[in-house]
Amino acid sequence: MTDAVTYESRDGIAIITINREDRMNAIGPEVEAGLALAWKRLNDSAQDRVGILTGAGTKAFSAGKDMASTAPPDYRSFTPNVGVLLEKPLIAAISGWCIGGSIVLTLMCDLCVATEDAKFMYPEAKLGFAGGMIASAAARIPHKVAMELMLLGEPITAQRAYDVGMVNRVVPAGQHMVEAMKLARRLAANAPLVMTMLKRLAAQTTPMSPVEIAGHAWRENQRVFESADFAEGLASFIEKRPPAFKGQ
Repeated sequence: MTDAVTYESRDGIAIITINREDRMNAIGPEVEAGLALAWKRLNDSAQDRVGILTGAGTKAFSAGKDMASTAPPDYRSFTPNVGVLLEKPLIAAISGWCIGGSIVLTLMCDLCVATEDAKFMYPEAKLGFAGGMIASAAARIPHKVAMELMLLGEPITAQRAYDVGMVNRVVPAGQHMVEAMKLARRLAANAPLVMTMLKRLAAQTTPMSPVEIAGHAWRENQRVFESADFAEGLASFIEKRPPAFKGQ
């Protein structure tokens, strides 16, 4: 893991925290790398059955892209269920602001808890740039609400987010992790294979934006590029010999 993202195992629940409170948990390269590692660790864990994604402190879940970083965000690599296929349930626990690309993170979670003072805002249309994956919101919340969120760039309250299905629970300030842990414990007691199957079927049922589709294709390409067969193919070409592929 990285200092920018922490991973804590507690009673079969992985608590994954964007740990940049001084920067409103803005997403830069270290956070991207940390989240990608966290999803892999959760997938590989024999003890953790559920994940909770949250931000340090109460002021913001995340301010979205770190504007102090000149590196373009690569949402394919660290967005759960896009760059990393996450087979275990994931809950977003939100306090305060949820801005820009961090909304995409919550949309890709299975459940979402937000404090009553939480606000969701996607200001990219006012700033002149966008990654495009936010378009997946049109398949996950009512279309007109998704367009309002994307095109107007104005804040949506936690209550409004609950009313339109972006959020499962609205709780008093400071209680987002308490409620998320309650939900996580209930999920952790369920049959893992059934939950994984239902997640897969739900994913196959949900339409994807072009950017999300590209992210899935990127993930599959990465599996090939990182394989032993890929290295063997290159080596056999250079050495002018038949390749000995092993399906690994």
